Amino acid sequence: MTLRLELIVLAVATVLVACRGAADDPVGTTTSTTTTTTTAEDAGPLPGLRIATFNVRRYFDTVCDSGDCSYGAYEEQPTQAQFEARTAQIAEAIERIDASIVLLQEVETWTCLLSLASALYPRYPTFRLGEIGGVATVDVAVLAEGELVDEIRHRQVPLPLPSGGFTSFARELLELHLEVDGQRVVVFDAHFKSKSGDDPERRLAEATAAHQIVTARAAQLPDALVVLGGDLNDVPGSPPLDAIEQGGLLHRVAADIPDGLDHTFIFDGQGVALDHLYLAVAAGGSYIAGSAEVIRGSAGGLGGSDHAAVAAHFELPE
Repeated sequence: MTLRLELIVLAVATVLVACRGAADDPVGTTTSTTTTTTTAEDAGPLPGLRIATFNVRRYFDTVCDSGDCSYGAYEEQPTQAQFEARTAQIAEAIERIDASIVLLQEVETWTCLLSLASALYPRYPTFRLGEIGGVATVDVAVLAEGELVDEIRHRQVPLPLPSGGFTSFARELLELHLEVDGQRVVVFDAHFKSKSGDDPERRLAEATAAHQIVTARAAQLPDALVVLGGDLNDVPGSPPLDAIEQGGLLHRVAADIPDGLDHTFIFDGQGVALDHLYLAVAAGGSYIAGSAEVIRGSAGGLGGSDHAAVAAHFELPE
């Protein structure tokens, strides 16, 4: 039995007994998920590699790590039945997104990710979690077709603050190198500092560092497709997104969605675009113009989340 298949079997067993066991080892009320999509064009199925980002919103397992999972506490402790239903709900949303690579945010543990990979088996043989090791943290994760070549983490990098001193990425900036159809694909999964308890200076530091890291990798691997995505917690034209787009080296693919239709989150009754995909233009591959779309449920979010997903198609390097 292959290692990946063993992990899938382990995930099923983990869900049934509602305990983490080996799932902690990194080896390897409800919104309708009925989707509506916003696209620049409706031209039917598109060629190329489809990549998406989706903040699933506080996907917790059945163990209360913080010791406080009472009503109103940050950490939730679902029953086994609730956890299985939540896993199925997220899996259904990911099936609707229908991407070859899915960048996820707010996944608590390997138990969660293994359960999700099991529910979607065999589509995503590669799945990785950017666990930062805190109590009841919700982390970035990636589900991907293709073979994992390399994994690099960047949270340990000191980030200079504009006002002086240093900070770090709020969550892991997870970098995966994949081989898809014989081509190198590099994805970066990010989740910048939340606007809740806002710290815009830290978010700007994260964006500046992400720009430097992603563009350096694109220069190092000019024949690879390089994409940055995630919940960046800021909108087009903000200082953090301007920092990412500095010099025109990273292209926000949803820029070709008409204004007002690209929102992924509702704040104070207004739609805002907080979730983004960027192509490193100096590397190989290209964005298929007009392919970017926002995938929403009937209440604005998707699959029980308060966020919609963003997806786009990319041509692999020749």
